[in-house]
This record gives sequence, C-alpha cells and structure tokens, in this order.
Amino acid sequence: MSTFTAPKGIPEYYPPQSAAFLAVRETLAEAVRRAGYGYVELPVFEDTTLFARGVGESTDVVTKEMYTFADRGGRSVTLRPEGTAGVMRSVIEHGLDRGQLPVKLFYTGPFFRYERPQAGRYRQLQQLGVEAIGVDDPALDAEVIAIADAGYRALGLSGYRVELTTLGDATCRPAYREKLQEFLRKLPLDPETRQRAEVNPLRVLDDKRPEVRDMVEDAPLMVDHLSPECREHYEQVKGHLTDLGVKFVENPRLVRGLDYYTKTTFEFVHDGLGAQSGIGGGGRYDGLMAELGGQPLSGVGFGLGVDRTLLACQAEGLTVGDQARCDVFCVPLGEAAKARVVALAGQLRAAGVRVDLAYGGKGLKGAMKAADRSGARFALVLGERDLAEGAAQLKELASGEQRPVGLDAAVPAVLRALGRATER
Repeated sequence: MSTFTAPKGIPEYYPPQSAAFLAVRETLAEAVRRAGYGYVELPVFEDTTLFARGVGESTDVVTKEMYTFADRGGRSVTLRPEGTAGVMRSVIEHGLDRGQLPVKLFYTGPFFRYERPQAGRYRQLQQLGVEAIGVDDPALDAEVIAIADAGYRALGLSGYRVELTTLGDATCRPAYREKLQEFLRKLPLDPETRQRAEVNPLRVLDDKRPEVRDMVEDAPLMVDHLSPECREHYEQVKGHLTDLGVKFVENPRLVRGLDYYTKTTFEFVHDGLGAQSGIGGGGRYDGLMAELGGQPLSGVGFGLGVDRTLLACQAEGLTVGDQARCDVFCVPLGEAAKARVVALAGQLRAAGVRVDLAYGGKGLKGAMKAADRSGARFALVLGERDLAEGAAQLKELASGEQRPVGLDAAVPAVLRALGRATER
C-alpha cells in the first residue's frame, strides 16, 4: 500500500465523480462563451508584488493565505490566490487594452490559499472567472452578473440568491471612510482589528466573528453616502438586471474580501452549504489597472467556485454530468476478432462515438461485467464464429436485446442505434 497521500485540504476528482466536476466547469464556461468572452490561460505563479499591489496589502489573502516562496533565482513568487490581478497583468503586458474595448476574457483553473481546511474551503480551489475591461457601463456590470446566473440555472440550481450592493468610488468613498473610521474608533476592538480599521475599515464590516458583527451592527453604510453619479450607476445596474430577468436582493453590508472593488459588488449565496455559503461573486474595480502600471481603465468581473458549485448541486440532489465512460463497449473474443474490433473502435471514435474495449483477453462473462461497469448503452461483441459470418452482435445493455450487424456496416448501424445521423 502506498505511503503517499494527497496534500491536506485539496480535493481530488476521479471517475466516476469527476464527470460531475467537468460538467459543472463546462456548463459555467458555456454561459461565458455565449456572451463573447475569449479564453486566457494564466501562469499558476507570478511575482509576489503583483498580488500584494493588486489584491491589497491589508487583505487576509495577502497577509495570511498566500503560498509565497523564493525560486532558485532568489525571486519571490506566489501561487496565484485569485485571477483578476493576473488577467490585468496579461492585458497590460500584451497590449490587449490598445485594441477594441471592452476586452472580454475568461479563465479556469486552480488557485491557492493557505486556510484551515473545511467543507467547501480548500487550499487548492478550482475557479472559473471573467473580466470585462475598458468600459464603465452599468449594462456591462449587469451582463457579468447575468452570465453567472445563467450558468447556475443551466446546471439546474435554484436554491441560491444574488446579493448586490455598491461600494462607491473615489468621489464618495473617502468621506464615508472617515465616518466609518470615526465609528470604529469608539468600539472595543482587539489590536489586530483596530489596525485593520485604520488601513481598510471596510474589511472590519467583512469580519465573520459574531462579537465583531454585533459591534458593527449600527455602522454607517456606503449606500447611504453615495455620490449622485454612483447612485445613478447603481440604479442602472439594478434596472438592467431586472430587464435581464435576474432576481437579486440588496445587501448593503456586503463586503468582498479583496481591496480593489468599487461600485457594483455582488455575491452568489447558497444556504445549503452551511458556513461557506458563497459559490461565486465579484464586482467592479475601476482603479486596478492603473495601480498595476496600465491605463486608467475600469473593469468588472467575477470568480465562480467550481468546487462549491458542485457541492451546491449535490446539496440540491442534482445529477450533473454523464457518468458513463463510453457509449459502446467492444468485446472481442479471440485474437483474430480482437484485431477487427480494434479497427472498428478506431472508426467509431473517428465518428464521434465514445468507445472502450475489453483488454487483456477477458472471457465473455468478465467482459460483459466490464461493459456494465462502463455505463455504455451498447456492447459490440465479436467472436470467432461471428467473424467468419461477417457480423458482430450489438447488445443493448439495459434491455438485453441483441441483434447482428454486418461488419462492413457496423459504424452506421451503431450510429443509428445511438440516435445519431449518419452520412448518406
């Protein structure tokens, strides 16, 4: 028995459960592609300074959760904890912001945060994210939210809600920040939280500890101190969401865990997951590109947790993904039959059929057990007598019905049995 195990706090997906994971990721990605977003493949690690500046020096992500190390050249690099900063770096580096705007990109893959492992909270988490950069349009904010909503609905999810607020911008947040800090300074906060209140007071509103949440119950709210422009932006976002048929609830206390958010901020919440109820979220980040050395362009995006979305599907009892490894399981009985079956399998795969074989010289009984375990609809059986007669046996595994199909016409016969069109 192996003495090695997977690192703590990292989920693994393997057959047949991995089919559901793939289906969740692909369904969310399809909703993104339908809105005209192009794919970007990002590095798994980047210069540590990118995340320190992009995510925010005062965030828990930067101060407590990043996997940071020196490479062999003595450079400080960090496994990516989120995707937006990396996308912005890529857009700036490759000049994508010099072309048509908005730049609309999406990405998928693993992200890394050192946290206490628990249900739905992993040290390697899988995300799908989008970023729309270069246009400050409330309709674009609404589009981003609607894309995520469409992806969740396509999976069959119904037990989630969209929480929405606005965090203002540089025209109104400074005055609100002073009011909030004045309020927080009067509270008996612990030294660490008090320091956080001086650096980024909004982060105190995001504190999950019950005692802190009780103390900030009467804290001033950003939505009550918006500039006329930010108020109008927020009202337009809500109007567009209503036009798109996206239901939402306003949560003026919503504060995302990253510093770069401005104006529109949102989170998808599923109460079936317990404490880790967020399955995705995002918002607008109008100053991030300039902070990273690019043009002063706005942006809006989201990150959806593939792991947590899968858990939400399971919480609702949804079956997602095709658990079958193949459509047809080929059973050769004898070496001469095997040579013909291997060729048939290749032809069927070329025609778009998922095919597996009984390898290793299994007998009929063992091979049929393997066919059942594969989840295939049909077994294609070829023995020495069948070979001599020029016909294989096509067996529907659910009903047990079996009929011969000519070897020269086996591919179109299988396609017809699967309900797929054949070439004339």
